[in-house]
Amino acid sequence: MKPVTIYTKAMCPYCARALKLLKQKNAEVTEIAAGFDKEKKEEMIQRANGARTFPQIFIGDEHVGGSDELAALDREGKLDTMLAA
Repeated sequence: MKPVTIYTKAMCPYCARALKLLKQKNAEVTEIAAGFDKEKKEEMIQRANGARTFPQIFIGDEHVGGSDELAALDREGKLDTMLAA
C-alpha cells in the first residue's frame, strides 16, 4: 500500500473527515500538523502547487488535493486503486 501524507491543522473538520476515510481504508498515514508551523505550511504549499487550504493530501508523491477530492476519488472507485498501486 502506498504511504499517504496529509497536512492538517487543529480543529479542522475537513482534516478529520479525510483522516477518518483514510483510517477506514487502513492506509498508512503520516499526519503533518502544519496549521501553526510556518515551515511545514510553506512545505505544504510548495508540494501542493500553491494550495493553501487544509488538508492537503498526497498518495505516494501524487497530490490528490483536499478532503472533497479524496471523497470524490472514493465515490468514483479510484481511491482503493491509488492506495494499492
